[in-house]
Amino acid sequence: MSDAAVGVLFVCTGNSARSIIAECVLNRLGQGRFNAYSAGSHPKGEVHPYALDILKEQNHDISKLSSKSWDEFAETHAPKIDVVITVCDNAAGEACPVWPGNPMTVHWGLPDPAVAKGSEDETRQAFADCLEATIRRIDALCDLPVADLDKQTLRARLEAIGRPQERAESAWG
Repeated sequence: MSDAAVGVLFVCTGNSARSIIAECVLNRLGQGRFNAYSAGSHPKGEVHPYALDILKEQNHDISKLSSKSWDEFAETHAPKIDVVITVCDNAAGEACPVWPGNPMTVHWGLPDPAVAKGSEDETRQAFADCLEATIRRIDALCDLPVADLDKQTLRARLEAIGRPQERAESAWG
């Protein structure tokens, strides 16, 4: 990869929680090195209020977040995307658009906090858990020497980040 900022598109079905959280976190933690975006195969059209709350509580800029279709990123005038990361199992199994530039695609499955059952406190905790897991993965992404890695090595490292922790650690070996 080059020294230019790496374009990362986080994809899930509804683009209301997990992919939005990932976009926001990477844009903050990877500022200057990464340009993060998010989209959904069937966007809800609005960001889940608990996702906005948890990000705001952690002092993230939420002013530009919106739920949008992945079709926006398949157009010729779309931002440059180098890596597409699916964060839900449904989106990982769907036929994705043909992305300009043929970006690599990896999967980082995360439980959907938007479907959490229980009290309001339990539901909000699901969003906090999602944020925590996302931050761990994005910290690992930001630690990678992306510009120095060939595509095959980068893909392997990104896939390892997306695996459950105990298996990912053994992949670093």
